[in-house]
Parts: sequence; structure tokens; C-alpha cells
Amino acid sequence: MPRRTPRNTLDRLRTPGRFPGFLKTASVCALIAGLLSPITQVAAAAEATASNDYCGGQCSDILPPGENGNATLAQVLLNQAFGVQPDHAEDQLGPYANLAKGYPTLTNATINTFFNDASFGVPSDQVASTLAPAGRDDVTIVRDKKTGVPHITGTTRYGTEFGAGYAAAQDRLWLMDVFRHVGRGQLTAFAGGAPSNQGLEQQFWRSAPYTEADLQAQIDNAVATNGARGQQALADAGAYLAGINAYIDASDSGRYFPGEYVLTGHKDSITNAGTIDHFKITDLVALASVIGTLFGSGGGGEVDNAVSLLAAQEKYGVEQGTQVWEAFRERNDPEAVLTVHDGESFPYAAKPASPQGAALPDDGSVTTQPLVYDATGTGGTQSASATAAAATASALGSARRGMSNALVVSGRSTASGHPIAVFGPQTGYFAPQLLMLQEIQGPGISARGASFAGLSMYVELGRGQDYAWSATTSGQDIIDSYAVELCQDDYHYLYHGVCTAMDVVEQKNAWKPTTADATAAGSYTMRVYRTKYGPVQYRATVGGKKVAYTTLRSSFMHEADSIIGFQMLNDPDYVKSPQTFQNAVQHINYTFNWFYADSSHTAYYNSGDNPVRASGVDAEFPVWAQAQYEWKNWVPATNTAAYTPPSAHPNSIDQDYYISWNNKQAKDYATASWGDGSVHRGNLLEDRVKKLVAAGGVTRASLTKAMADAALVDLRAEDVLPDLLKVVNSSPVTDSTAAAAVTKLQTWLTAGGRRTETKAGSKTYADADAIRILDAWWPLLVKAEFEPGLGADLYSAFTVNLPVDEAPSAAHGPTGAHAGSSFQYGWWSYVDKDVRAVLGEPVQGGLTQKYCGGGTLGGCRDVLISTLKTAAGKTAAQVYPGDALCAAGNQWCADSIVQRTLGGIKHGNISWQNRPTFQQVVEFTSHR
Repeated sequence: MPRRTPRNTLDRLRTPGRFPGFLKTASVCALIAGLLSPITQVAAAAEATASNDYCGGQCSDILPPGENGNATLAQVLLNQAFGVQPDHAEDQLGPYANLAKGYPTLTNATINTFFNDASFGVPSDQVASTLAPAGRDDVTIVRDKKTGVPHITGTTRYGTEFGAGYAAAQDRLWLMDVFRHVGRGQLTAFAGGAPSNQGLEQQFWRSAPYTEADLQAQIDNAVATNGARGQQALADAGAYLAGINAYIDASDSGRYFPGEYVLTGHKDSITNAGTIDHFKITDLVALASVIGTLFGSGGGGEVDNAVSLLAAQEKYGVEQGTQVWEAFRERNDPEAVLTVHDGESFPYAAKPASPQGAALPDDGSVTTQPLVYDATGTGGTQSASATAAAATASALGSARRGMSNALVVSGRSTASGHPIAVFGPQTGYFAPQLLMLQEIQGPGISARGASFAGLSMYVELGRGQDYAWSATTSGQDIIDSYAVELCQDDYHYLYHGVCTAMDVVEQKNAWKPTTADATAAGSYTMRVYRTKYGPVQYRATVGGKKVAYTTLRSSFMHEADSIIGFQMLNDPDYVKSPQTFQNAVQHINYTFNWFYADSSHTAYYNSGDNPVRASGVDAEFPVWAQAQYEWKNWVPATNTAAYTPPSAHPNSIDQDYYISWNNKQAKDYATASWGDGSVHRGNLLEDRVKKLVAAGGVTRASLTKAMADAALVDLRAEDVLPDLLKVVNSSPVTDSTAAAAVTKLQTWLTAGGRRTETKAGSKTYADADAIRILDAWWPLLVKAEFEPGLGADLYSAFTVNLPVDEAPSAAHGPTGAHAGSSFQYGWWSYVDKDVRAVLGEPVQGGLTQKYCGGGTLGGCRDVLISTLKTAAGKTAAQVYPGDALCAAGNQWCADSIVQRTLGGIKHGNISWQNRPTFQQVVEFTSHR
């Protein structure tokens, strides 16, 4: 289903002209006067105590829009009425945005013009405030003047974690509350029935339909199976929760809690009636389930794969159709860019020689298992609830398809002889941001960096005393689909020959109209049917037998397990080398690529619980739910199994360089994503870093410039357009419209193929016409190139597996509009391989036939010129049709990044950059 611009959680707060009556500007000032309740903290002149720091002032980071993600009601009203920003709400947005124009002249000395100094501690002249939370004498929270980042220093472990919880609530209480409700499928009951709220809770609850008992069981299991570290994690979580709850109590009594609680009806602005519920330990698991679903659960899609395979076999016959399908799938493409590029092989999820147990659906029999029942106040029909479910194109849909990247260079190729890393995760652009910055110093903890709000008892991505680490989403396949044969009725299935009832898990939601959400009162029930093989996702028939397709992932019921790995990463007595770093991240069961740098070494490790599949099972397709096709040593009651050993995961120490942009990890490590072929955005990093390494003398500035340059390049222009123009120019172009378009495209390509402003702040692109032409041309040329050969049905099926385009301006596809992330998913590799074959150039892992123009150079040229003429004639308004933010035809605005509001504060849009949200630039000068 095409994705649309998502609506935010507090939809009515940000939409012009939709303020409820009492919030009209004329009455805002009077209301603010009665609500202002400033939070006072004791200013401190004393210098904050810093632990040993071996970075030598060469660690930097950035996380827009700003550290402060809480706002009182008065601050929300001021922002909505006059655009006034609370302190530190967006002070990191400008430096982040300005790198797009400032990077060409970047030097080591000017890095912190665009990043924060990430040294430990706060110089005495930069201390803005010091707080002893809840009057404790074993922890202080020092905030710096520039960014307001909390620097938490404790003399006891309990006090340290108490301070981390208190600081988290200071900066993200409302967001934390939103997401503990999202994780439980209760957002509409908490924040109102807006379609965006319904979409969010439906998106995540379908994947993690946990009961309260399930959430508690995960805590019990994580503690019980991890000895002393498990017990420490439990104690840390208890102290962290105590800190959160202490802030709730203080802000409630002091009346400086987030204003969204008033706007959603949880608190009364006059009487202060109402409550903000304390946090409990199962809330942390609910939060973790959302983050794990977003970023750490690769795989799935087996039913869609089966549908497209059947379409290919219908078109070409079983043998040839399977070959065509495999060519487009590119599960192990020899031309794909690799993170581990030294030739070492890590076989996983390869196509079996003799596939066994496949359970492909009968043609046309697949239906999606309904999630929503008994809907009222949402239009009263199933289609209305489907519309709400379509809001899985809501704010967080963009984050799931993230653009985390990493550039890490060994000291052998740097000017200083020390490794350099520029890396960070992409968690989308939100207000407030999903991540928050912090420094934590206490017994057994010494780190600075970013953590997900509500899960910040440890730094999850950042730096320690003499090392730094980061992650990108790896997405290897840890999810399988099983066909459970039904018996008795639609809600019983055969498990090992016994007719077994499905478990029914329900979540009922009812809401009333609120100030923040002007929808009518309503309610609905979400219902998931769970089997031992996971939740039911689809219904179908296989060979005439009625089946339910389930989804089983290795991290299901294990969202809390990864806490041990993060605890280790924060422990200076544990991580002392690349090997101990790898040992730490082995304890993280989410699918991530992990990168490490200290003063002498670099390292990489791919984490996740990769199940050992039964012999002959093809992970690409659903298989029968029978004992012989289950994961090895699988125990349904605990969802545990045999997993591939750490040595079988792609890993490396001290490779000359590493790059990652959600690309293929290593040779023979099958990717779970379609399109990991000859052209991938990882090539943009690979080409630049490889060139730097070959020249030697790499610096922090030069590596950052490589990242920033790749962030502005149109992948299609750099890696596909040259061959398209070769075909077009294989004979003189006589058509004037096409010739003019070719000239514009070639001029833009010669200039670098970047989407950049004419000057900073101009909000107008250089080479704007060429960019417009390529944006219009790409979907036209792909369809004209492939649909005639594949046929409409197969072409359509393949576009379900992989969207054709993901340009920055796209309001469709995995990321939706204004999300920043671009060029992760698209048909660039298919076009590249096909056009190179037509040109007679060598192609490894090519398609089974030439498609463009029937496979002849002349025919391909005709197709390209015809579609190019059509594209050139499209107006800017047609290519960029406009939305709630942008007028039709505003090209820059269509590309621009929006901090999607998850609360009451909103920010302006910034120029497009294809880069991580949180980012570090690090070069350690020494080691313990």
C-alpha cells in the first residue's frame, strides 16, 4: 500500500488553524502568565568531576534537534503561538543542518562547529547547573551551557542509576510515556484516537503482542540466565525506575511536568488534578519491544516472497521462473558491496541444494489476518480501521528503514597512526528525538553517548574511556514463517499431530476527545491469535488445505536479553580490547552491525540470535509447521533454539577499513533485504573511503567530509546515470527535448550529482532542472524497461518485494516523506545490471535475460529516450505535488527533513542530508 505523509501523535497541536478555542493566540498570554513555573536548579561554579579520558579532545558527537525533549504547558503554548523554543530544544539542529554546506572546507579544528565536544566532564566555566536529584548525596547531574546534556556522576551504583533515570525523565518523560503505551498497544487510550496513534499501536502490537505476564517473564528470564550480571541489571533497572518516579513526583508537585499531560486530559492545568503513572519494570520491556521491532529484527516477508515466486513460475514455468526470481532476489550477489571485504566467507541462510518443507500458498488464497475488531468512532467500518493501520506509514515507519552508517579506518592509513571512526545510527527525525545524550560515571560505568529514551540506564551507542562503538541495522534473517495446518475450525491447528487451540491475546482501547486530539470518542479491539510458532499473520490454503501463516522470530519473548551486552559496553573493566568488545556485543540478540575503535585497533561484529535451521529449509519461504522443519533444539515454551556460534557471524579485527550503510555484511552471508546488488548506497561510502585509504593520511576531517559528501549525492546519478547516458548517446540525440535533458543531466553529473542548495539557506537547488528530470524519469524508465518483459502481474509482485524508487522527495515507499533516509531500497541494481548487459559490458550475477528494449541497444535507447522526453515535460508541480508542509512544485521543500512531532513542540524543516541522526567523530590518542 502506498505510504503517505504521517500524522503526528499530537496531530491537532501542529496543524495550522486547528487549535481548540481556549488555545487561540488571543488567550495564550493570559494562560501562560498563570502557568509559568520555571524549574530552578542550583548554578554551580565548581568543575564537574571527569573520569579518565583518553580521547585527547578528539571525540565529538551530535544529536538533533536538542537534548531537552520536555516542555511545560506554558512552553508548549508559547511554541505553538509564537515559535518560541524551550532552552536546548533545538540547539543541535542548526549545526547538524549546516554541515551540508560547510563540509567542503572542514578541518580538524572546525569539526566542533558542526558537532559537540564529547569529552568527559564539563569545564567549570561551562557548567550551567548542578542538581542533586531528590536531595541525594551520592549522585549529581551537571548540565553544560552549550547543549544542556546531563553529565551524571555517582559515588554508588544505585545513585548513579537513580540519576540516569531522573535525567531521562527530565528530558524525555512524555516520550517515554508515549512509547510504554505504544509497546502495550495502548496509545489511543492514552493519547487519543487520531489515526496516527492507532497506526502506531497497531504496527508494533501486531509484532509483539505481549501480555503483562509475558513482559515480566522476559525480565525473570534475563536475570535468571545471566548470573551476577543479570542480578546487577535488575538492580540497575530498579534504581533507574526510582529516579524516573522521583522526577514524576517532583514535577507533579512543582507543576512543571510536560504540558502534553494537560492537553491529553491526564492533568488539570488549574487544579492539578489527575495523575502521571509511575513507571515499572515491565514498562522497560514494552519500550524495548518497540525499539527491537524498529531496528533489530531482520527478515520476514516469506509470504510475499512466495507470492512473487508463484507469479514468476506462472509467467515462465517452474524452472525458468525460479531462476528469474532468484536473479531479482539477489540474496548473495557477487557484485554487492561488503563490510568484511577481505574475502572471508560466513555462510548463512543460503539457498539449500534440495529445498524441503516449503508450504507455498495456492494462487490467490492469501489474506491478511485481521487485527482490528469491534471498531466504533473510527468511521464504523473495517476500511476505516484499515486506514488507521495504513498509518504504519506514521512517524516511526521511517525509522524502521533507517540509514545508519559507519566509516572506520585503521591507523595504518591515518595521518596520526590512530584509527578514526565516523559512525552513528539513524533513528529518524523526531521532536523530541527517540535518542537522548548523556554521560554516566559511576562504579562499573563510564561512558558518554546516546540511549533510547526510557532505556538509558546504560549508554547504548557512544564512547568509553578509551574506545568508542556504534551500530548499524544489519537485518539478517532471524524471522521465519510457518504454515500451521488448521483443524476443527479456523482457531485450532495441528501441533505435532495434536489439534491445539490458538491463544487469543486482546487489547481493548477506548478514548475520549482531548485537547490534543479532536477526533470523536471511539473504541476498538486488537486481537492476535498466537500459536507455538508465533502470531498468525496470514490465512491461505496450501494444496487445498486451510493454513494459517505464522511469524516466528528469535527475539520474540527475548526483548530484555540484550541488556547484558549494553551493560558490558559501559563497563571499563570489561571492554579493554577489540576482542572484549566483540564478546560484549555477542550478548545483544538484535540484528546489528557493531563497530569499534580505540587508539590502536578497530573491530566489527554482526550480532543477533541466528537460528540454526533444519536441513533443507529455505529461509526465503514459508515451511510446514512440522517437527522436521523446526529450528534445531527449539523449545516453544521459551522460544529458545540452537543459534549459530559467534565465529560464524561476520566479524573482523583491524581490517584496513570498514563501511556500512545497511549493506551486505560479508561473502556468502545471505541478505534478508531485496536489492543488495551491484548498486547500493553502501557503494557511496565504499568508493570514497577506499580512495582515502589508498592515498593515506586520513584525518577526522577528511573522513567526515567523505561521509558528508556521500550524504548529498543522488545514488542514481552517481552509479546508474552514466550507463543510461551511454545508451542514450550511443547514437546522436536528434530530438530537441531529449537532447536538452541529456545536456542538463550530464552537466549535473559532471558537477557531482549532488542535491545541494545554490548557497546556504537559499532553499533552491543547484541543477534543479536536472534533479527534477531524474526524479520524474526514474519510475518511468524502470516500468518501461521491465514491465514488458516481466508482464504486469510479475512486475507488480516484484515491486511489492522491493519499491522501485526511494528518492528524497518520495512520499511513498518504506520511509515516507521528509524522512531523510533515501536510496536504501530501489531498483538501481536491476537497472544497472540490465543496461550494462545491453551495452555488452561484463556482469557478474546478472539477470536471466536482457529486458531493456527487448535486449537490443537500439531498442533500449528508444525506451530511454521516450521516457526521458516524457519526464522532461513534467512540471515541478507534477513531480513534487505538495503536501501539508510544502506547496506543489517546491523541490527543496519536498526533499527537506522534518522533525516529526511526538509531543507539543515543533521545529522547522532542514535541507536534505542522507546521514545518521546521532553521529560520532572519534580518534583516540592513547589507551589505558
